[in-house]
Amino acid sequence: MASGDIARPGAANTRLERFRNLVHEQTGIRLSASKDQMIESRLRRRLIALDLPDVDTYLAYVFEGGGMTSELGEIVDLLTTNKTDFFREVAHFDLLERRMIPEALALAGPGRQVRFRFWSAAASTGAEAWSAAMLLDRAAREDDRLRWAILGTDISTGVLASARKAVYAAAELSPVPGPLKTRYVMSGRGPASEPLCRIVPELRARVRFERMNLTEFPYQIEDGVDVCFLRNVLIYFEPDLQRQVVAACAGRLRPGGYLVVGHSESMIVRQPDLTQVVPGAFIKSGGRG
Repeated sequence: MASGDIARPGAANTRLERFRNLVHEQTGIRLSASKDQMIESRLRRRLIALDLPDVDTYLAYVFEGGGMTSELGEIVDLLTTNKTDFFREVAHFDLLERRMIPEALALAGPGRQVRFRFWSAAASTGAEAWSAAMLLDRAAREDDRLRWAILGTDISTGVLASARKAVYAAAELSPVPGPLKTRYVMSGRGPASEPLCRIVPELRARVRFERMNLTEFPYQIEDGVDVCFLRNVLIYFEPDLQRQVVAACAGRLRPGGYLVVGHSESMIVRQPDLTQVVPGAFIKSGGRG
């Protein structure tokens, strides 16, 4: 593939503009023309899979050759950012364990079961959801009133498949504290004898992952969520969409529930019924806290 192919004038540029608009419509992510080389790099896997010579030929196939239906999911998977780590921005997980869970238990009162629901709204490959699951299960072992469940959602079917499988390179589990790793992680080896880890079955039974597009409203999520982690995704959206997504997520929280965004996203949240309690974490009005 010639490096200049993607930038030549005429139909190629028109298709690239259509492609950037398609990505925006499907994911909410606005790609400028300066991202064309990144697009070329991300799509190379599809060129190889389909034995196509260049990006323009691929885009012609997508837009004019009947390939939209089969390729749309692949495009979303390749063009969305799926950076994630276990216990990323650990202060939020400390808040979950030390404030959010105890508040829910205190609200129920002695002897009453607590149904605690955690939503990982940009779940990626599942590290965030599994990190929360470890803490929730540990809390439930200490207080048997706690009944918890986790939903992880993402637009990418590829990362959701990885999340459901719950198998990771051993190095990816390095941020997990030792006692949690001992209880909740199984170790083994892959086909090439590489060290792999898998989340234990008892956690996998309590966490489910579903495809959901944050740009499609209303959300098909049951009301009354205790905690929604919406971290490090708002930065990819334009301001109007950011406001819509925050409002939609807040609308699924119970009074006193929490919305958690990335540390760099705190200034984005301007929802009237949300009050910031620490950087990145907001409580919904109407409950304790």
